[in-house]
Amino acid sequence: MATIARLEPFRGLSTLQDQFNRLFNESFRNHPEESALTTWAPAVDIYETPNELVVKADLPDVNEKDIDVRVENNLLTIRGERKFEKSVSEENFLRVERTYGAFSRSFSLPNTVNAETIGAEYKNGVLTVTLPKREESKPRQVKVTVNAANNGK
Repeated sequence: MATIARLEPFRGLSTLQDQFNRLFNESFRNHPEESALTTWAPAVDIYETPNELVVKADLPDVNEKDIDVRVENNLLTIRGERKFEKSVSEENFLRVERTYGAFSRSFSLPNTVNAETIGAEYKNGVLTVTLPKREESKPRQVKVTVNAANNGK
């Protein structure tokens, strides 16, 4: 009598995924500082108002003196570094999930921005860069008058 075996081609995939996860978790657990010193890119929001572009970047635990904001050739570049806390010994860390090290983010700016009058403020771990628009590019409102006496008759 022949035995019929059921074919399950994806049966081993979940265990393979578990093995990969375990491999990566164990390798990072042994060197918490090294795993946290990979490159990172801070989260950024960019929005536009009638008078300016605003860029907000989350930079928690970054010292203000370690932040560099530049505009060159219609390119806004934000650079800086979040340094790993050396006051706590490596053996005392149970988990390190935040990323440390240098970062750089660049954004192309439209020609409507007046690069001469940009401003930046760093408060509560958030960098806010305001890029005012040129006067000629700001929206203008024109009052339209309707002649009611001439209704097409």
